Amino acid sequence: MPKITADIPASLNSVLDEEVARTRTERSSIITTALAQYLKTPIHTLFQVSTSGALVAGVYSAAVSVESLLQHGDFGLGTFANLDGEMVVIDGHVYQVQGTGRVSQASLTAGAPFAVVTRFSPEIDLQIGPIESFRELEKCCDALRTSGNIFYAFRLDGTFQRIRTRAVRPPGEGTRLVDAAKAQSEFCFTDVAGTLVGLWSPGFSSAFSVAGYHFHFLSEDRQEGGHLLECESGPLRLRMEALTDFHLALPETESFLKADLGKSTADELAYAESAH
Repeated sequence: MPKITADIPASLNSVLDEEVARTRTERSSIITTALAQYLKTPIHTLFQVSTSGALVAGVYSAAVSVESLLQHGDFGLGTFANLDGEMVVIDGHVYQVQGTGRVSQASLTAGAPFAVVTRFSPEIDLQIGPIESFRELEKCCDALRTSGNIFYAFRLDGTFQRIRTRAVRPPGEGTRLVDAAKAQSEFCFTDVAGTLVGLWSPGFSSAFSVAGYHFHFLSEDRQEGGHLLECESGPLRLRMEALTDFHLALPETESFLKADLGKSTADELAYAESAH
């Protein structure tokens, strides 16, 4: 990470030392937080639109535009209005992977019922692999996480010998996600260079998010992608950021306000996230 050197008054340095002793926090962490607040620039922040439970219940109407979403992050994933494909947010651009397999850059006016983004600023940058399976990929990521109670963003770049993805298709109005998933399209790609955009969410977040790992794939040529189901790869460049600030924006759409979201949706969500 970049380093800065600055001259500060002795009185301010004394107060900083007292805060370090009181909180047992590193000086760099306190200074970074103070700068972020002064400059009004969020750090290590995950911004989520709507809840996974609403998506499971069939609330697919647009809650936010792509343009608005990009004001909160340049990296992440989600879906589009009417459940029209998978969303991949990378390097400040939003891509749509439709059930037909078509990949395109989404317009700024496109709507999203559910999305999770961050301003990606990785603290870890290393090489892993080769990787033989999605499960092995998860284990490699597990080894880097230092807590099970915060969120993490992962970016992995490289060449995949085999990768399997899916993309949802627009269902009928009111269709629950578990039923929409039964008609999802699945794709298999071989020897393709690309990027995995991923998030890991703690177990307690299952009430409002996708607990565990959630990856979307986008090929280097931006022609192939989808929600990751399985993979095999050569060496991968892995970058990771721990996210300790979580913001949830709830929709004000009629479909969200009137939906019955009191029931547990964990089992239905697990089914929808898997291969069929």
